[in-house]
Amino acid sequence: MVGPILLRRLLLRPPPSSAARLCISAFHNWRSYATTETFHEDREKRGEKWFTLPPFTATINGSALGKELSRNRSYGRDVITKTATTSTTSTTTTALKWVTRCCPELPRSLVQKLFRLRQVRRESCDMECSGEGVEALERPLKRVAAKDSMNVGDRIHLPISVQEFPNDKQELPNDKKECHCSEEEVTFIRSLELYKDPAIIVINKPPGMPVQGGIGIKRSLDELAAACLSYDFSESPRLVHRLDRDSSGILVMGRTQTSATVLHSIFREKTFGASNDVIDDAKRILQRRYWALVIGSPRQRKGLISAPLGKVVVDNGKSDRITIVNDSQTLPSQHAITKYKVIGSPCPGYTWLELTPLTGRKHQLRVHCAEVLQTPIVGDYKYGWQTHRNWKPLAWSNNECHSDEEFPKTKNLPFDLNMESGSVSEKNPRLHLHCKQMVLPNVNLALQNVKLHSDSDLSELESLELVAPLPSFMQRSWNITNS
Repeated sequence: MVGPILLRRLLLRPPPSSAARLCISAFHNWRSYATTETFHEDREKRGEKWFTLPPFTATINGSALGKELSRNRSYGRDVITKTATTSTTSTTTTALKWVTRCCPELPRSLVQKLFRLRQVRRESCDMECSGEGVEALERPLKRVAAKDSMNVGDRIHLPISVQEFPNDKQELPNDKKECHCSEEEVTFIRSLELYKDPAIIVINKPPGMPVQGGIGIKRSLDELAAACLSYDFSESPRLVHRLDRDSSGILVMGRTQTSATVLHSIFREKTFGASNDVIDDAKRILQRRYWALVIGSPRQRKGLISAPLGKVVVDNGKSDRITIVNDSQTLPSQHAITKYKVIGSPCPGYTWLELTPLTGRKHQLRVHCAEVLQTPIVGDYKYGWQTHRNWKPLAWSNNECHSDEEFPKTKNLPFDLNMESGSVSEKNPRLHLHCKQMVLPNVNLALQNVKLHSDSDLSELESLELVAPLPSFMQRSWNITNS
């Protein structure tokens, strides 16, 4: 305990010189570190054993960065330059997000359970200045809720038992993480890659493979990506958008939580921008173009479809379907916009369309083709079942060979996939809907620029242009209709 006389002398003492300040500062830093380490050791001696996470530091605000990338293209250059310095970097986050970022191997359900059971503690970074230097305050660790905000320097303490949780990513080889895949299966999944950088990975999704797991689904792309496409990353690729199970084409995944957040924001802003009449191709930072073979021909060779969509329950609640909503007062609906143009119609009764969704609604392209254009997509038995009741296979021309020996209907591919059968020359054609092209911002370059310079001008950021080849059965249908 410092006496009152000594305390008065310390307060009235003149400030030290700059050289003395430097020495004292260095001593204080060492003292602080040593005191903090001793502080944690004392806690362990008292039986308080914790698994301590690194101190929280400022991070990139992925959601804000995605919004700025989108709005920069949509509303002009001035928007990004005025706001880049304040919104792309974040000095706070929630305790839950910080734990999941530091411990990606822990299941999110387990982390949430620890917060619910009030087993997570936080240590504040506050320091106290005394006559001997800067010392860490020996305050008891306080409980922290999942949604509580973190301050720079705060540490999270988890129960020591989390260290006993099996880390599959460390126990299994890099090419077989989290699920058992044969060498053939790993090679096949990696052969689907179209593009890869430190921020994103893009694959050409095969038809018939579900993107996300669910009831009755044995293998899904999100699970297989974690097993085969993580490589040397500690985090597994994350989905940022969806493709229907029977459709194919470009599928983008974020390789880190930050890049996935940026991509999520870009895809959301795409729908927001279209709802606010930002439909100019030059202004849209995200562009997706699908190829589809439809039955019949639209009245106009190109146009813009703007029709709200809603969900209705059918089969006594066993299933649902999307439909056009004419009266939004009777059924909840979502705004949906699609651009289309004819890219080929050499064969009577069939037309190749290029479809550009300006919004991202479930089954948007399939419903707009079937109910608005009155030209259902070939192989779409859900929304074009009446047209397919009278389906007749399209005959090959005399110059083409169409024997079963030349084009086998089955091919031994992993996961029971079949890329060969399903063209318009067969009795049961498959869904002819393929995400052919995509233009999106270079997220990896944007993240690098923001890390180097928080006020970086992203208005001239380059874009990535991706192209995915058609699956075998769609390529065969293209050849047949153009022969």
